[in-house]
Amino acid sequence: MSQLQQQDIESYNEEGYFFERELFNSEEINLLAETARNDHAMDKASSKMDDGEGNDVRLSLWNHPGNGIYGMIARSERVVNRVEQLLADEAYHYHSKMILKDAKVGGAWAWHQDYGYWYQNGLLFPNLCSVMIAVDNATEENGCLQVLKGSHKMGRINHILSGDQAGADLEYVEKAKERLETVQCEMNAGDALFFHPNTLHCSAANLSDKARWALICCYNAKSNNPFKESHHPSYTKLEKVSDDQVVSVGRDDAKRSNVEFANLVSDDKSAKSLKND
Repeated sequence: MSQLQQQDIESYNEEGYFFERELFNSEEINLLAETARNDHAMDKASSKMDDGEGNDVRLSLWNHPGNGIYGMIARSERVVNRVEQLLADEAYHYHSKMILKDAKVGGAWAWHQDYGYWYQNGLLFPNLCSVMIAVDNATEENGCLQVLKGSHKMGRINHILSGDQAGADLEYVEKAKERLETVQCEMNAGDALFFHPNTLHCSAANLSDKARWALICCYNAKSNNPFKESHHPSYTKLEKVSDDQVVSVGRDDAKRSNVEFANLVSDDKSAKSLKND
């Protein structure tokens, strides 16, 4: 089934997120993990960003999904069809990123909304959706994602730079935390979290001895095409693939790591355009 249950749509609209457990099976997620951890291009292209506390967070990003296993996941009918239900529109691939939160050294992510800085890219409406897919088990101990339930209803909050990260105005975050439930998004490898671009989220540093890698595929609605150019693409037709292509491509050593990584240090101006705290 590539369709959402009505309760998932209601959760997304009312709470700003929902879980889709076991969206990818063990073979699929193991192929993804093996590919990513042996992908020298991904490692070389990864960017380090200071979390404001002297710890580094590391990620690799690409704008176009490509024809490797990363692209087969981002273009799979089981993901895209669900996203299109949430957006009520044709979806295109805005970008994907691998969060490389390694054991003992993976830094924290400050409280933020994705739309807090995507807005800087000329997107008039928050009609986007992110899908976080757990590559490793995500637990509170190894710094899993945290969300504030219902915070997307606050609308876009002003964001400022803290270290190298764009963080939401802490006065609003602290008041929101008093009224809204903080949810630890613990996930098993293969689980997915669909969340709204105005949902406030963060993650703590990984002080455990277990890595927490995660793939995040981000989508924009066709009707929300940005009015100016940025380091992320304007509307580009997304060619969906059947779900079986994840395993088919993942088993092919010559194809499975086929993607062009972006250079976040030189290309990403959206966060850098914000005022420092």
